[in-house]
Amino acid sequence: MDGAGQFVVQKHAASRLHYDLRLELGGTLKSWAVTPGPSDDPSQKRLAVQVEDHPVDYAGFEGTIPAGNYGAGLVTVWDRGTWSHIPHGEGLDPAGDLASGELKFRIDGTRMHGGWVLVRLKPRASETQISWLLIKEKDAFAKPGNGAARRGWMRKRRC
Repeated sequence: MDGAGQFVVQKHAASRLHYDLRLELGGTLKSWAVTPGPSDDPSQKRLAVQVEDHPVDYAGFEGTIPAGNYGAGLVTVWDRGTWSHIPHGEGLDPAGDLASGELKFRIDGTRMHGGWVLVRLKPRASETQISWLLIKEKDAFAKPGNGAARRGWMRKRRC
């Protein structure tokens, strides 16, 4: 696969509000939980914790996961569209770039646009999940100072 496929960001009000970035790759949705959500500001590096792959059909899911189940809470589609791999260095395929720890890609969504990169962090001894940074590339779609996906929520919490 050349790395062209659908992407979705689902806003997930589980035990902790976060945004799930999902990229279609190899017949599944590769998934990362991003708190407090993607940022259009290239200076804002967002922690993206890799979670289990999801079936491609899950990209359209909206609804409430019932209490008592893993991920219980409201799930809404925050953004969706297509993504494509940006080859760099010797990386010619997205699966290989993921395995090497750096995936560059372009998004064409309703809210998110342009270049992005996922960079894997060196694991700490106590960590059980793989942590990455989600970073907006400096391009025509970058918006310095436009930090959080949920700006309004953050202002309310600070009052």
